[in-house]
Amino acid sequence: MTSSENLYLVHISIHGLIRGGDLELGRDADTGGQCKYVVELVRALAEHPKVGEVDLLTRQIIDPKVSVDYAEPVEVLGNGAYIKRIAAGPRRYLHKESLWRYLDAFVDGSLAMFRKAGRLPDIIHAHYADAGYVGNRLASLLGCPFIYTGHSLGRTKLRHLLDGAKDPESVERRYNLSTRIEAEEMALDAASLVVTSTQQEVDEQYSVYECYDPDRMRVIPPGVDVSRFFPPGKAEVPSETSAKIERFLDDPSRPTVLSIARADEKKNLASLVRAFGESKTLRHRANLVLVAGNRDRIGGLNPGARRVWTELLQLIDDYDLYGCVSIPKHHSPDEIPAFYRYAAAHRGVFVNPALTEPFGLTVIEAAASGVPVLATNDGGPRDILGNCQNGLLIEPLDVPAMTVALESALADPKRWTAWSEGGMRGVTDHYTWEGHVERYLEEASELLENIAQPHLITEKVRTALPLQDRIIFSGLEEDLLEGDREAIDEVRRLVDADVSQLGFGIASGRSLEAARELIARHGLPTPDVYVTQLGGAIHYGSRLVADQSWEKHLSHRWEPDVVREVLADIPGLTLQTEEGRQHRFKISYLWDAQVAPRRREIQKRLRARNLHVKVLLSDNFFLDVIPLRSGKGQALRYVAMRWGIPSDKVLFYARRGSDHEALTSQFLGVLGSDHAAELKSARNLPRVYLATQPSFMGLREGIRAYQFDSNIRVPESASGLEPGDGPQQEAVLSPDVVVHSDDAEPA
Repeated sequence: MTSSENLYLVHISIHGLIRGGDLELGRDADTGGQCKYVVELVRALAEHPKVGEVDLLTRQIIDPKVSVDYAEPVEVLGNGAYIKRIAAGPRRYLHKESLWRYLDAFVDGSLAMFRKAGRLPDIIHAHYADAGYVGNRLASLLGCPFIYTGHSLGRTKLRHLLDGAKDPESVERRYNLSTRIEAEEMALDAASLVVTSTQQEVDEQYSVYECYDPDRMRVIPPGVDVSRFFPPGKAEVPSETSAKIERFLDDPSRPTVLSIARADEKKNLASLVRAFGESKTLRHRANLVLVAGNRDRIGGLNPGARRVWTELLQLIDDYDLYGCVSIPKHHSPDEIPAFYRYAAAHRGVFVNPALTEPFGLTVIEAAASGVPVLATNDGGPRDILGNCQNGLLIEPLDVPAMTVALESALADPKRWTAWSEGGMRGVTDHYTWEGHVERYLEEASELLENIAQPHLITEKVRTALPLQDRIIFSGLEEDLLEGDREAIDEVRRLVDADVSQLGFGIASGRSLEAARELIARHGLPTPDVYVTQLGGAIHYGSRLVADQSWEKHLSHRWEPDVVREVLADIPGLTLQTEEGRQHRFKISYLWDAQVAPRRREIQKRLRARNLHVKVLLSDNFFLDVIPLRSGKGQALRYVAMRWGIPSDKVLFYARRGSDHEALTSQFLGVLGSDHAAELKSARNLPRVYLATQPSFMGLREGIRAYQFDSNIRVPESASGLEPGDGPQQEAVLSPDVVVHSDDAEPA
């Protein structure tokens, strides 16, 4: 059992721009409420007496187009809370759709940070799909509980886009939603706890996922910083804020219809302008204030924001709203509370017309400021308005109904007062960070009760593994070794010379006995490390010392009898019966493509039974089921982490489909020219060198290309980087790896 005192909590939020103060909310679609949520949550957690340290891991960005703040490796938030930035991929700022190929570098950078600190997190909590991928891999390797919050979900976004008559192929090209959805499935599969802000998320959004398990989901509403958001009367509205709003208005004394959101299509600001413009009453008796990010000139905005603002200006002109609509060009994050106070002082309303709103932080902020609310009925506002009784839910695409709701909300002074007071009272009762943290840590403590963390980084184990500076790993197949005597002899002489403390290991789907027989028959170097059974077993040196910590690690939530039961009657699947094919942590089948379901369908069936496994397919014939924590890539990461070998000093020679996962990491990859068809997509991964020769000759070529026996370098042909990134950058995940990495070789 892990102690619930002096907790070390790690939160991961990768995309967007994250810093401790002056958050650039609304700068783009990636820098929104999630960034604010995680920073405030981390600060609130750090103030609790049970918490010793909280780290918020995000991506390091070194880019003259953004603040130097995002380049700082460590930012102190106070009370034991830190933002720690991990180098992953190009230095420049990237939007989230471009980050997938670099996520495994984030995994490796995080592991290096943990090892240097000498302490593992007690809990890892990932936010959004990209962090879910990273957090899942880290937690499954480190053996700590994993908490996931999806924020906005890919399946929900896909539904809205397709409902809007978007072309499915163009949607996939632009948003890469298949990758995002699979990452979400993997995160839900691995999570010990899923934290949501509303019951609607649980019932309607997460429920469409294969790995939906409401028993592992908890509704913990987010908090609001009541020291910043408070009702009118406690502070005046700064004259600068009033001036920004009123310079557009003919009669500033009218009630205010306020909306604060980034210029993003899914925020649906155009429908609000239409609803306002369609009403003669509103045009003559109210003012519409749109705070939609900062802009110097619309032509300089990103394409999405540019489209939104072009449409808004067209609508303002069409409805001739000049003098009754205000569109401030600039504001600071610290000025946002003043906009709410302005609306409250003018007895106005706040409108959130988003197509879907997972959290609704702006709705809570408005409520805390005493501003009644009209908000979308899709997402968090359902619960917020139910708790606060401070406004009306609206159908975001029903413009006439929105017009009626706006007119009604401003027409009844007594109801306005009741809504205002109800919102302020409801926030105090339901939406403080103190209350959120208490509930959060209560749930976290239950997770820790049954965890016996193996301390994989710092645990001392006596093995025969020498102290190595670098190591070569290779697969092990008959066709790899036949006819390559000269190449095999050269690699053996290099390893035996041990000039640079060079180690050698094999990573195979074979059993240990079959691997040793093949090594002896072909005269390979004696491995320092044997990774066999697709990562199901690790042994060290000539004494074949078993890594028992790894075996214990793989046992977590592994139910082989239930797996066999689920797959027993599936047509086209036949258990392999030859000696050595089956293993404690590997169930191997023959797969008949003419009869059997597709790999994806088999994975879906196992997920439906809450089985935490990977389904691997190779050569269109062999199918293996292994623990979710297993796999060649995870096993090699574990070996490198445990023995302190930097990931960029691990050379991995890949030829089979099951090698894909290892190629997505920081390792120096080599693809033999005769690699399997399943590895075609790996050719463009960062740090993958495509050899011109097959078999063991390809490994020899890769060793020479990387100069692995002297001063290691990354040749241009293996950088896998975009122009201008430079070979020094981190290496990671290709977008399709999340979907297609589950390929394997036969036993």
